[in-house]
Amino acid sequence: MSSNEHNTSDSLDVIDGLNMNMNHVAQDLLVPIYNSKYGDFFSSMFFDVPLAQWIAAILVFLLFMGFRGLFTYIIMGTLQKLAKLSNNYYDDRIISALKAPVRFAFVVVAIHLFFLIIFKETPTIKNILNTLIVYDTFWAILAVIEALREFSHKFAAKFSSDLSQEVGNFILTMLKIIISGIGLGAMLQVWGINVTALIASLGIGGLAFAFAAKDTAANLFGSFSLLADKSIRIGEWIKVNGVEGTVEDIGMRTTKVRSFGKSLITVPNQIVANNPIENFSRRGVRRVKMNVGLTYSTSSTQIIKIVEEIKYMLHNHKDISQKETLLVNFNSFGDSALNIFIYTFTSTSNWEKYLSIRENIHLEIMKIVEDNGSSFAFPSQSIYVEQMPSENVL
Repeated sequence: MSSNEHNTSDSLDVIDGLNMNMNHVAQDLLVPIYNSKYGDFFSSMFFDVPLAQWIAAILVFLLFMGFRGLFTYIIMGTLQKLAKLSNNYYDDRIISALKAPVRFAFVVVAIHLFFLIIFKETPTIKNILNTLIVYDTFWAILAVIEALREFSHKFAAKFSSDLSQEVGNFILTMLKIIISGIGLGAMLQVWGINVTALIASLGIGGLAFAFAAKDTAANLFGSFSLLADKSIRIGEWIKVNGVEGTVEDIGMRTTKVRSFGKSLITVPNQIVANNPIENFSRRGVRRVKMNVGLTYSTSSTQIIKIVEEIKYMLHNHKDISQKETLLVNFNSFGDSALNIFIYTFTSTSNWEKYLSIRENIHLEIMKIVEDNGSSFAFPSQSIYVEQMPSENVL
């Protein structure tokens, strides 16, 4: 047996099972037309195909396009309405995901029957149609997997509750890659290509490809490292290698960070894994550090009282962490102010809450300063003239 014959026998053939004997049915229906008084007209050849067969093929094609619309509107629409009545969230997602692959399947079958009726379905056309059917099948499988994304998160939560979203996304991506690889192998099989032999024949070329893909492999292992170390999670505010923002996704190759300017920054996982990561979301508290400058007209008695009252206010503030360092001291004689140094931590790391707490502290400090008869200094200079010049001095 020749290699060509071997490839042909091993090729994957799906489309032949979908002909529904339509070509013979069409031919039987066309016999009365050929025998009618208009038989000569309908028997006239157009691209070596009788005109009647062209008309029949076009009508069948349009008929299946109509079936596609009816099936989508009636059957799929009814299934979606029934799915919404159930308590299960996933059935509605699956039906919605399958809508596009099902519509595409009608197109492939319609094209197949079109070529059958005009007797022009060559081996090449058949292979193309088989490829489209395999593609549509795996498209449907991948669509269903994507529809079950939240299920993968819940499944991952059984093993790692704090990284359920990241691990679930990772499992989903790996599953998609495996299924896509199987689908590609099936499409190559349609054309009689032995996938196993093809991979084995790569040889040195495979080594070159592996060398070229070393960065991809490094990023893949970087993603394993990030998930194993639990150093970052989706939704956390981080800073790594000069990139700062909120983590939106940890993929197989890259980590996506949304900056505070709302731009999306894609960072290779090997960079994230091999550089220091500053995770602001895990600090639990947030620092308040400031210098309060009072005018030089403030007396020592006033400063002592202001410092004591600020310290008392912070020690009794419900939003100030009492477990962390808390300092309030008359710190320095500035160029234009007497500086009181304040160093403390809020009990939250949330940015919005932090700003609200800091605002409240500022207002309380202003009240304490005002109640003690002092005021805040601003940059200024005083000029002292020791003696006015005499009027007789020229």
